[in-house]
Amino acid sequence: MNADLVYHVFVPAALVIDARLRQELDDLHAGMCKALSDPKRLVILYALREGSQTVTQLCEAIDASQPNTSQHLAFLRDRGVIDAERRGNTVVYSLRYPAVIEAVDLLREVMADELARRQALRAP
Repeated sequence: MNADLVYHVFVPAALVIDARLRQELDDLHAGMCKALSDPKRLVILYALREGSQTVTQLCEAIDASQPNTSQHLAFLRDRGVIDAERRGNTVVYSLRYPAVIEAVDLLREVMADELARRQALRAP
């Protein structure tokens, strides 16, 4: 499929982008996919769906050490998936775009359908 056609299908017509912006969009897309590719980061995002949380709370959610959790949070923050807000001595994390979780839920629904289809093919 022609790359220009792909962009016209997925990018709203009102958003005309030049090559530099197209590359930036590709980079953002790749970064978002990397952010969503780790199971612990997905658990963090689902925990943040319930509301803002501290690193200590998120450590418990993903059953990981504070340094490991902080690395995941930095990765998500650097890719624009979460926000960090300092409240006194504490940093509180929240979802920047709750629609990201909706997209993950949609992907999981598709994967569940695919697993069911594969299981049905294996049934005697």
